[in-house]
Amino acid sequence: MTDSCRLYLVSPPAIDAAAFARAFEEALGAGDVACLQLRLKDRAGTPAPDDDILRAAETLLPIARARDVALLINDRPDLAKRAGADGAHIGQSDMSLSEARALLGDRASIGVTCHASKDLALEAGAAGADYVAFGAFFPTGTKDAPTRATLDILEWWSHATTVPCVAIGGITPDNCGALVRAGADFLAVSNAVWGAEDGPAAAMKR
Repeated sequence: MTDSCRLYLVSPPAIDAAAFARAFEEALGAGDVACLQLRLKDRAGTPAPDDDILRAAETLLPIARARDVALLINDRPDLAKRAGADGAHIGQSDMSLSEARALLGDRASIGVTCHASKDLALEAGAAGADYVAFGAFFPTGTKDAPTRATLDILEWWSHATTVPCVAIGGITPDNCGALVRAGADFLAVSNAVWGAEDGPAAAMKR
């Protein structure tokens, strides 16, 4: 069991940077957050234009830095470099981990999507990933998740290695407890915070 599981926020797929900055500040004022992944792409995987991602990062970075929250950019280590972000999250079809590390340097935080695969996670850990991400654990409307992960992969990973793991996919206040007990170091949450009817602060507290 992880004693210090933290929230890993993921942005909505499309944002108005100024409006989202206010929501981000509200969320950070309501609870502990490890990082924000800026993930601007639709359910089919089509990304926002580079300039939109860079403008959003420029708006959000000062807010994140003021709270000691890392800001990572999804899929694009090159944009993370240009934006001065704290790192990147890469999928299996993105730039390789070795290339991302060479581009961003040793101090950057780089995570890797490993779906529900022990082999992919072991490869990422051995290659120097700062964390691996498993999922989707529950149905999600944010993306078309290609795999469904189960609790046993978190239990196995927490005993197999010290590399942190992120649980992602449809996580809510009602279903997150089992993930924490199974060994998740971080819970990646998007719609449960940004889509809450009573606002992100109340969702964070839940």
